[in-house]
Amino acid sequence: MKLSFLLPFIFLTIATVWAKILYAGVNESGGEFGVFSSTGAKGTGLPGRFSVDYAFINKSTVDIFVDQEKVNFFRVTFLMERMCPLSFGLGRKFNETYFAEFADAINHITVKKGAYALLDPHNYMRYNDPSMQPFSGSVIGNTSDPTAATTKQFEDFWHELASRFVLNPKVVFGINNEPHDMPTELLLKNNQAAINGIRSAGAVQLILAPGNGFTGGHSWTQVTGNGDAPSSDFMNKLVDPIRNTAIDVHEVNIDFSGSHAECTQPGPSNLANITTWLKQNSLKAFLSEFGGGNNENCFQQVDDLVKYLAANDEWIGWTIWAAGPIWGTASPCCGADTGSLEPGMLNDLGQPDAFSTVWAKSIRPNIPKNLKRNGVSGLN
Repeated sequence: MKLSFLLPFIFLTIATVWAKILYAGVNESGGEFGVFSSTGAKGTGLPGRFSVDYAFINKSTVDIFVDQEKVNFFRVTFLMERMCPLSFGLGRKFNETYFAEFADAINHITVKKGAYALLDPHNYMRYNDPSMQPFSGSVIGNTSDPTAATTKQFEDFWHELASRFVLNPKVVFGINNEPHDMPTELLLKNNQAAINGIRSAGAVQLILAPGNGFTGGHSWTQVTGNGDAPSSDFMNKLVDPIRNTAIDVHEVNIDFSGSHAECTQPGPSNLANITTWLKQNSLKAFLSEFGGGNNENCFQQVDDLVKYLAANDEWIGWTIWAAGPIWGTASPCCGADTGSLEPGMLNDLGQPDAFSTVWAKSIRPNIPKNLKRNGVSGLN
């Protein structure tokens, strides 16, 4: 099923009317676990032990989300240093054991359950040292850093990964999680290289391209980092030969870190500028990370945010942060007592987690009834 075989599907979808929310679901975080070091000890947790230090999904709870909650989308994290060990370097040579574990998770979501899966290298556009993410590691393509992976290596990596999923119409390729503190010109170059690698592999599925400044929607038109140009100055220059790329956006509460229980940053106003930019450039976007704490204020603001996305045709989907198999009582978002979105878990107080609170109050009522269920992942 190479490019020539799937092109008719793409051309047919281009001719249709733009849809609204096509994809709705949840992040599955866990494949990037087990590497953080409070001392920054390089190599911590690599390669790690599957189902002990890291894991991708619980198949039984994915089943709950699909069968009972009726979502159609999962963002599944992984770590490039595990997929491409440091002894190999970033590129086309993979750790086949890690890939097989990841592919098993993706196949359960897409083949067995019929949902869509976003492949998420959770690396902040960095490679070689995940010990203190998001700030450790060398920026990909940084020619002044002799330890950095090159943009060409990044293109090769994406060519290889895409070639392994070219026959699966229900995957989506997420170029990288939350690039930050790098020249936006370099980010454009890396994003374009990834697109080139994916398309040259014959893959025609949807691609999500991130911006700078942790790809924050609120700061899309602003200078970020240490004087890095706004994402809006560059990300409209991306070229996809089959026009099946959307912008990958994140937006969380209070100070945009997702570490506080209260929500003081209303999504609709924070996303107004990027929505205008999308409209001006005839582009689409996907909100692949957002969240809120276990309180009435956040319930309302998450509800407002999801409704805003549904009301603006520039947005094609969303995934809330985060479920995953090994969060335990820890909270992946929005205050220590919120808990994860993994069904059936407890928070740190021994109470039901965010699946019973945030999800039930703010997400479940907003899951569209007419989500995309069939066909190649795309903009419509």
